[in-house]
Amino acid sequence: MQDMGIKILFEGDHLIRLLEGMGVTLRISLVSAGGSVILGMIFGMLMMADHAVIRWVSRIYLEFVRIMPQLVLLFLAYFGAAKHLGWDLSGEQAAAAVFTFWGTAEMGDLVRGALQSIPRHQRQSGEALGLTKLQIYRFILVPQALKRLIPQAVNLITRMIKTTSLVVLIGVAEVVKTGQQIIESARLTAPDAALWVYGAVFLLYFAVCWPISAAAGLLEKHWGEEV
Repeated sequence: MQDMGIKILFEGDHLIRLLEGMGVTLRISLVSAGGSVILGMIFGMLMMADHAVIRWVSRIYLEFVRIMPQLVLLFLAYFGAAKHLGWDLSGEQAAAAVFTFWGTAEMGDLVRGALQSIPRHQRQSGEALGLTKLQIYRFILVPQALKRLIPQAVNLITRMIKTTSLVVLIGVAEVVKTGQQIIESARLTAPDAALWVYGAVFLLYFAVCWPISAAAGLLEKHWGEEV
């Protein structure tokens, strides 16, 4: 009977290397998601600014990010801008910058949509009470918008975690790259190793993304019961 490829996962330090690769994926994702949430909240409010020029510039930024594939942005940042400008950026740093740049635009549009979904009379009530624009956002609009934003924001974060697999193309040794290295090293001794290695990669992604989505669903249900 042919030796099963699943054994490749437990040979040497292969499993540890996969876990370390997942750690790189999570590190890039957490930095990018954190930056995207903070900057996206600000960007979303800028998209609703009264000044037409600010709204126009914000729209151009959003459309640029949506049209340009993330892979092209990665290449521009790592092989293009960083090298041309003489910046000493590692692959991880370039990836975090690109995903934050992309995530900020996407999160900002989600924030804009959540804010616009709040009935206009609530803003008018705040103005009638003499609240400043900042106070209206802080005490009226943002708390309500957060409840509407959570499910979509979680979807964006899980998309961001999965999209980090693109960084393999700029040489970052995240979980997919590590899996490829293990498969390549065992191509003669375990020809069917790809099935088991990529299966393990799938399980690692699932173990990270599913609890996030489940927690968001519980939170959304809890908030829905309060309304």
